[in-house]
Amino acid sequence: MLLSSAVRKSLASPLSRQLMGLQSSLLGRTAISRAASVRLLDANHTQHLLASKHLSSAAAAIQEEPASKPSPPTAAAAKEETPFVPSPQRKYKHFQNVELTPAGVAIIRFDNPDKKVNTLSFALMREAQTMWEADIQSNSDIKSIVFTSAKESGFIAGADIFDISSVQDKSELVPVIEEALNFFLHMKAKEVPMVAAIHGPALGGGLEWALWCDYRICTDSKATKLGLPEVKLGLLPGFGGTQNLPALVGIQGAMDMMLTGKNILPAKAKKMGLVDLVVAPQSLESVAIETAEGLANGTVKKSKAKKKSLINRLIEDTPPGQNLMWSKVKETVDKNTDGNYPAPYEIIDCVKYGLAHPGMEKFKHEREGFAKLAATKESEALIGLFDGTTQMKKLSSGAEPIKVKKVAVMGAGLMGAGIAQVTAEKGYDVLLKDRDDAAVGRGISYMTDNWEKKCKRKRMTNYELNTNSSRVTPLSDHTESWKRHFAGADLVIEAVFEDLALKRKIIQQVEEVTPDHCVFATNTSAIPIADIAAPGEEVKRSENVVGMHYFSPVCSSLQPQMPLLEIIPHAGTSDEALATAFAVGNKQGKTCVVVKDVPGFYVNRCLGPILSEVTALVKEGVPLDRLDKAMKKFGMPVGPITLIDNVGVDVASKVSNYLASADLGVRMGGGDLSLLSNMVEKGWLGKKSNQGFFTYSGKKGKPSIGPEVTAYLKDFTDGNTSDLSETDIQNRIVARLVNEAAMCLQDEIIENPVCGDIGLVFGIGFAPFRGGVFRYLDSVGTSSFVDMMNGYAETKGEQFEPVQLLKDYAASGKKFHGNRVVV
Repeated sequence: MLLSSAVRKSLASPLSRQLMGLQSSLLGRTAISRAASVRLLDANHTQHLLASKHLSSAAAAIQEEPASKPSPPTAAAAKEETPFVPSPQRKYKHFQNVELTPAGVAIIRFDNPDKKVNTLSFALMREAQTMWEADIQSNSDIKSIVFTSAKESGFIAGADIFDISSVQDKSELVPVIEEALNFFLHMKAKEVPMVAAIHGPALGGGLEWALWCDYRICTDSKATKLGLPEVKLGLLPGFGGTQNLPALVGIQGAMDMMLTGKNILPAKAKKMGLVDLVVAPQSLESVAIETAEGLANGTVKKSKAKKKSLINRLIEDTPPGQNLMWSKVKETVDKNTDGNYPAPYEIIDCVKYGLAHPGMEKFKHEREGFAKLAATKESEALIGLFDGTTQMKKLSSGAEPIKVKKVAVMGAGLMGAGIAQVTAEKGYDVLLKDRDDAAVGRGISYMTDNWEKKCKRKRMTNYELNTNSSRVTPLSDHTESWKRHFAGADLVIEAVFEDLALKRKIIQQVEEVTPDHCVFATNTSAIPIADIAAPGEEVKRSENVVGMHYFSPVCSSLQPQMPLLEIIPHAGTSDEALATAFAVGNKQGKTCVVVKDVPGFYVNRCLGPILSEVTALVKEGVPLDRLDKAMKKFGMPVGPITLIDNVGVDVASKVSNYLASADLGVRMGGGDLSLLSNMVEKGWLGKKSNQGFFTYSGKKGKPSIGPEVTAYLKDFTDGNTSDLSETDIQNRIVARLVNEAAMCLQDEIIENPVCGDIGLVFGIGFAPFRGGVFRYLDSVGTSSFVDMMNGYAETKGEQFEPVQLLKDYAASGKKFHGNRVVV
């Protein structure tokens, strides 16, 4: 029987609310949301760019995951650990010795001394079976069990992805997962109550372990978070998670968690029924033991699935409601992935299969789905990005940074205030200075507003708000004591207008009042660091000057924000200054990429040829909407026309003309940049002026192409029209981007392909499921890519001439990421 329209509407409403996170952050686009992707060309024009509260990223998304081992260069190297020798004091490598209380509670503590965090590895699962048979299975004195961690860093951070990497034939993962699942079933078969006592992260396989328990207790610590983030790596929960989670928290709540990979904080976990108790960290183990005793003697009842409301029962437990629910879920996944990510669809399939097959077959279907996803190129790419972010956390030079306690930020605009905010949130004392009290006041208001929004959304406590606020000291030129405050600064970050003379004057002012060790970082998107740091009357400590190019928004009311930070040393920058900027950037939560001091640095330098090619395509008469649709289909978060409008036509014009006059030569050729400069003269500055390529009418009005723009384009194209194929559009734009990235690697502007991949995924939203430009080349084959470029060079011009590095790799058959199979 079909639902009436009114009932269908009432069902859809709560479902839509459940899926809001999906609509805004599915897969996080791994690193970047649509709105965030427009903040690319000039970080100092943030007042003109779109605001976004739903940034996420891979990066973001990926970098949230704790690294199971520091910066592993290879999967094999990652597994090099101290040989374990059992002793009576320590029988197991991955567990402390089982402790049995007088009341019969067995306490099992996860603890691998070779790792900073616990991970669910193949070795741990094998040892768990050994430990269980030796110490638990036949011991009749054991009445209940508590699983907890001996590490302050957390419960279990997830499965060890390097184990997955080591399996060449992914079908071999099926029996491995089956063995693990049989162990969980074997644990349950002992029929003693099991309690998971969670402090810190319980993610992926860690949460799946807890889901097999009868009761879950977590701490109210800020460090505690629960989630199933496998989708961010192109995978699905493989240890029963797709079956056990929906049974516990309901289908809608489970799908929201699994399809977004979001972390659930303690209060939300309790509310949704994911955990049964939330306690203070110091009480966790004692409460868990007491609860285990109560479960054994019957004074505490086992955890049950959260009771569903009437509306949720109609949605989840009736055929019409389920049909509507799955339709909405698929619609949202389609909208946010464009079909480029197979993992969400496989997760949906596993949950639906489990509902239809309540026996053991559902677990078989799940592990087969896991193995199938592990073999996909999308998972390989996403795990490659994860691997890359762990490598990027360590500076290759190994230089020691100076100890930074106090950071001064010069300039209290949106960029400077954002830098000050994220710096204060990470525990630094912050001096925020601008020319007058009004300017500083606006910066302080910006930060306070963001913190209050975080409090309202339960992302921050009032105590944390007050603590962060207390760390920030507002200063202006009129503050008599500002020089005394700066005398204690260890790092100064300048975020003022793009004016060389102004920046050098600020260095002169700062050097007069700061200690000799103080590092000066300039946040510029265009001016060469060498020019800013050139020794002279204004600059005496040139070796302390380094570039820190932030991408906006640096910080926002909600996490995450743009994760990338380009760090640019000039030829004379000291190793200590570079290491200091890198260390502070890491602590701010940024993914730091060290790049050479050249025009455009890395990210903007790669964008220049794209802008040129877009003008060429427009000149040929390719419709604007076709350009946008083609690149979104390729996997970019927004199309190039929308990108230019959102960034600002004036900004795009300025950057493209700057790069055209720099050292890129013919690689900036082929286009007609007057397309943009003429629009600037007309006052068509993009969305900020309600008129760019598109006309914008109101917040909800759909952008449209007006008659004036149509007439302008007809004149610009001489009336030409083009039905260029989607593939040709994609290939031409991507070729210009990839070629410039390869040139940056050839000229050592970036250190290695990993830096290149991370920089463009986290900086411009290059399709995360492709793993970055160099993994993309490995995937499609450099030889075939060079052949394609040569074809365009013959028909379109020398701007498509492949750089020598690409030719060399094509001729040799080499891959940019070597022979390592990441997944």
